Amino acid sequence: MSFLAMEGKKILIFGVANKKSVAFHVGKVLEQIGAEVIYAVKSSAIQETARKFLPHQPIYVCDVGKEGDIDKLASEIKNEYDSLAGFVHSIAFANYSEGVKPFHETGKKDFLQAVDISCYSLIRIAHAFQSILEQDASVVTISISTTRMAAESYGFMAPVKAALDSAICFLAKSFSDFSRIRFNAVGAGLLKTSSSAGIPGYIDYYLFAEQLTLRKHALATSEVADTAAFLLSSRSSGINAQTLIVDAGMSVNYFDKNIIQQAMRINKATQ
Repeated sequence: MSFLAMEGKKILIFGVANKKSVAFHVGKVLEQIGAEVIYAVKSSAIQETARKFLPHQPIYVCDVGKEGDIDKLASEIKNEYDSLAGFVHSIAFANYSEGVKPFHETGKKDFLQAVDISCYSLIRIAHAFQSILEQDASVVTISISTTRMAAESYGFMAPVKAALDSAICFLAKSFSDFSRIRFNAVGAGLLKTSSSAGIPGYIDYYLFAEQLTLRKHALATSEVADTAAFLLSSRSSGINAQTLIVDAGMSVNYFDKNIIQQAMRINKATQ
């Protein structure tokens, strides 16, 4: 048995869209260590695409923003499996179709949709799957490394992720009344994924974040996946209601001398 002891453990993963998805990388890590991975994707179109790169895994359809889909999936999973050792919530959406706006101009519809899909879906899934989760199951969601840095292009998604971070604390407390089920988040630094590509100006933020890491090398999606696998395993049994930051040291390096020197040179050149 491997160190993480995940052999034969059944894990449901939400959020695969393509091979760049965090959810895809988490699934591959889990498969490598012997877990039995089940996937839930947003649409039948994504399901067909996913079958090409996940030919041997069960793939269900569940649009968490669509009324009734979560309960339908829960019923389907319960009919096929006796129990789950956990699930991964790697779902986020924000409507940036109108471009970047000042935060105070955020539309109510866009904000509430982002909360519903990116945060409330975790609460709803946890409730729907309560009866099939093992007593010591682990739930992991994918968050961001900080919600206190006001990155203008990320806009209203940062407060939504703050709500997600808070939700894991309340879910952990709520579920502790009848189980030892744990809820944690991986607070990932900037990643190169297809969903992040939809954020206006993201590439500049990504390249800047790479320079801010202590190692001067961008965070890899596989590193986030490895952390998620650890949190799903019994080796992390003492960790609950936490957001575990994985950012290659970016959060402690805002005053990197080389970046400061570059910024000051640019500032002087424009004066």
